[in-house]
Amino acid sequence: MRDDQVIPAPQTDDAAAPPMPVDPPARTGPALDGNPAVLVVEAVGRCLALAATWPAWDGRPIVTDGENVWTPGKAVRRIQDHLIDHLAEVEALLAGAPTNPGDWHGRAVTLGSDWARLTEPDLAEARSRWTRLGESYLHRYATAGEAAWDLPRDPNWTLRQIAEHVAGIAWYAEQVGDLRFGESAGVR
Repeated sequence: MRDDQVIPAPQTDDAAAPPMPVDPPARTGPALDGNPAVLVVEAVGRCLALAATWPAWDGRPIVTDGENVWTPGKAVRRIQDHLIDHLAEVEALLAGAPTNPGDWHGRAVTLGSDWARLTEPDLAEARSRWTRLGESYLHRYATAGEAAWDLPRDPNWTLRQIAEHVAGIAWYAEQVGDLRFGESAGVR
């Protein structure tokens, strides 16, 4: 998709919202050179590209690895949880505070809400949320500075390792994949 393509934002009675970019804007500049959080922003872009096809989901479960059940809603939840969890970890590490491992249910659990159809407004919400979270990583890492990226934080990972790990969120999106109306994702 071109950078200038937009998906109209859903209109509300309150006010007309501006169109939203399909892909996150390109990031350039000296503060971003070598910033490991760029990997997170790129992964968000990959997730959004796949999620743009998820309104075509036919409601049937997508089974991967013979054991994991996936739906677009579950992938959205896991992507968001992962972005939030590790951003909180980064903030705690930079503050010198203990990290909170969280009590997420993870991919082994499919919640009732995961079965809901993913609508265009749901997609717009995810786009806004994921893009902002990706940018939060980018800005936080830039603020922390290059010296902080590889500083050992035993027993935790370095900030660079966390960013590399978080960039793996695309795996969740790939479990649902690129959907087309009239096709079932089925078993993979």
